[in-house]
Amino acid sequence: MKIDDFVARADQLIRQADEVLKTRSHFNDAYWQEHNVDSAASSSYRAACLSFLTQAFGEAHSYTKELARVFQGSGRQDVREAQALLRAAREELAGGWFVALRSLVSAEVFADFLEMAEYLISEGYHHAGAVISGSVLEEHLRQLCAKVGIPVETLDSSGKVTPRKADLLNSELAKAGAYNKLDQKSVTSWLDLRNKAAHGKYSEYTPEQVANMHRSVTEFVSRVRP
Repeated sequence: MKIDDFVARADQLIRQADEVLKTRSHFNDAYWQEHNVDSAASSSYRAACLSFLTQAFGEAHSYTKELARVFQGSGRQDVREAQALLRAAREELAGGWFVALRSLVSAEVFADFLEMAEYLISEGYHHAGAVISGSVLEEHLRQLCAKVGIPVETLDSSGKVTPRKADLLNSELAKAGAYNKLDQKSVTSWLDLRNKAAHGKYSEYTPEQVANMHRSVTEFVSRVRP
């Protein structure tokens, strides 16, 4: 699911709040009816909002936790506060702020792994360094795909979800203009070296090639950002 899909769903839920606010409690009391909406509509709306925020941001995000805290019953104010939270979440998604934050976190994680790979290579463990560098590269490709809307998984006839091959993602990213043909060829060679290291084909590359790969992957990840 792309960011635009999340934004569209947020818009739906924001509009749905207006519909819920048009309902009235079935409890036979004028004051209660004035300040409360239909309980079934309220419960359904709360569940839909929580499901959306969990999918978009995760259970631990402040939006998800805050909605669960403020939306406890069928009060009109509960619905209004939920609608306000969704508007804020929608703006964050549409503005790309959440994606930018995730990219920054990923960049820190990638830097840690690349630093580990560099240390291993310097200590003579270039096979492990090649695998780690290649794994960082593949995950970076998947994040680039998410940015431009390229699917990273496939669904077979039996309903099983499987990751798409990194080489295929590389080709589609180049076609989408995420980077140029020269970068595409370089990524192909780096992935090939990683696969050789992962499958024990140690005689097919040298420590110097691994060191060059690591330096190049580090530069590529820093330059071509999601």
